[in-house]
Amino acid sequence: MKNFTQSLLKVSLAAALTALSGSAVAGGFGLIEQSGSGMGNAFAGGAASAEDASTIYFNPAGMSRLKGKQIAVALHAINPSAKFTPSATATGGALQVAGNNGGDPGGWGYVPNGYFAMEIDPALSFGIGVNAPFGMQTEYDAGWIGRFQAMKSSIKTVNINPSISYRMSDTVTLGAGISYQKIDGELTSATNYSAAAFAAGGAPLLGAIGGAGVEGVTTVKGKDAAWGYNLGVLFNATPQTRVGLAYRSTINYTLNGTVSFSNRPALLAAAIPDGAVNLNIKMPDTFSASAFHQLNDKWDIMADATWTGWSVFKQLKIDRASGVNLTTVPENWSDTWRFAVGANHHYNDQWTARMGLAYDQTPVSDAFRTARIPDQDRTWLSLGGQYKPSKESAIDFAYTHLFISNATIADNKAAAGAGNLAGTYSSIATNILSVQYTHGF
Repeated sequence: MKNFTQSLLKVSLAAALTALSGSAVAGGFGLIEQSGSGMGNAFAGGAASAEDASTIYFNPAGMSRLKGKQIAVALHAINPSAKFTPSATATGGALQVAGNNGGDPGGWGYVPNGYFAMEIDPALSFGIGVNAPFGMQTEYDAGWIGRFQAMKSSIKTVNINPSISYRMSDTVTLGAGISYQKIDGELTSATNYSAAAFAAGGAPLLGAIGGAGVEGVTTVKGKDAAWGYNLGVLFNATPQTRVGLAYRSTINYTLNGTVSFSNRPALLAAAIPDGAVNLNIKMPDTFSASAFHQLNDKWDIMADATWTGWSVFKQLKIDRASGVNLTTVPENWSDTWRFAVGANHHYNDQWTARMGLAYDQTPVSDAFRTARIPDQDRTWLSLGGQYKPSKESAIDFAYTHLFISNATIADNKAAAGAGNLAGTYSSIATNILSVQYTHGF
């Protein structure tokens, strides 16, 4: 058993470290895709359903409903897409060609989850989860009009979350966990060497580096690890009804890494050197209230409301190790709510159909939208099912389509030589395919 658990954690951790080649699909750069069974209900009832070991993430108190030992492993294939159309006022970087529309900044991404839960005694349970609660990637075609503001933006996280639950009575169960979370980030953008040379030395220095059209790529990379915690409570109001409350804490990071400049003219090497950088970022806390009700032997209904404290993300500020600021981008995100409702229909002991609908607010306002995260409100429509080949095992599968509103952008950085990125992101949508295998023993 010990070797099996270690193998599960190793496989899940390795998968999480190499995953997330697509955009985030919850608001901002949050990832709610932590369960294949929950996906079929659009994660309605997440803190109250407690069907399997994935409850470790949504509400650790839910482990009280699981008997013996159980593993659950899931994989989510995510395909976001969007189209950017520049407006008439859009301009490229100074002394540069304007460029194209950037193509589709989305692409397939794969998000894995792994969980193990065990009953220590009738009142006490222990579990551990490995997942990726935050992540995103946008990547535009080379030579696009907004390249001096953003090319590739990548955030990857791995969360290891040991948890316990304690049944205080037949009505109330408490849960708690700690999170050890690692983060890797990479940001790239084009560097306008022509504009930098002209600003530093006028026409003579511009001519000395080759005139207009001289550009390269700035790459910023960093990583860190930090700690957080999560708490939960599950109330069994009646044998058919339960309510769950869950909280996940903020996590504070200081990413340390490097900045490098490609194709840099020798005359600008001293003014624009490679070197060490750091970035402070705080991941938001969340609070969820969920309900689950069994109408009869055939139907379950559930609902969820989740608040996320995205207002902690005020700016994207990258400093050199010397303390000199490399870049500061105002973000000024707002706190958000996500609401979901769902239902299950049990055809028989082996087959269950799932459905769900959710509305997910964006933390990004029109005034502060950037090309790195051109986020907007989204509506989830989820369909799924479960097949039980035996009493000990279950296979869940789900499909979700996200309808995402058009997003306007007006990010004028012409004064810094990065152009005026103005236009509309349209045809924005995301498709998600999820599968989960659960086994009890």
